[in-house]
Amino acid sequence: MIAPSFTTTALAAATTDATCPPLLDLEVRRLADDERVRLCDAYRGQVLLIVNTASKCGFTPQYEGLERLYRRYRDQGLVVLGFPSNDFLHQEPGDEAEIAKFCRLTYDVEFPIFEKVSVKRGHAHPLFQRLAEAGAPYPKWNFYKYLVDRRGRLAGHFSSVTPPEGRRLVEAIERALAAPPAGAP
Repeated sequence: MIAPSFTTTALAAATTDATCPPLLDLEVRRLADDERVRLCDAYRGQVLLIVNTASKCGFTPQYEGLERLYRRYRDQGLVVLGFPSNDFLHQEPGDEAEIAKFCRLTYDVEFPIFEKVSVKRGHAHPLFQRLAEAGAPYPKWNFYKYLVDRRGRLAGHFSSVTPPEGRRLVEAIERALAAPPAGAP
């Protein structure tokens, strides 16, 4: 007897879920959009630089460096993921449409930016909770940076004062990009 097609689909989904690193096994919503993205499906095998951002912060010009990193290394597998947050002195007061417009017009941001979230302990979005559970601190300010390797594991974290193109961060990104993805020979 041939199994119904939904069984095959369910089996394929279970196999996919089993290979999804727990850190990335969640959905996020694109900024100012209803589209939901499952991090595993969209970014499996890539190096991620996850950053909590804000439009009215002394570190806001880091958008330029983040965008340059993204453009420089994206063909090698780096993706910068921005998550606006209003947790620190209300430095991201705008709604999502305003944030998207600001990022596009002021800094020509092309890297993916997702929903406005909370990043503080006790109220943090599940992604930031998982980053903390993986051993990183919760952000202490805007533009805290988390590096996730090709296997979906936390590979490092960098304070807000670390510039996106600073030697320590760039070297960590290059090491992560040089490593093979899970399952590679």
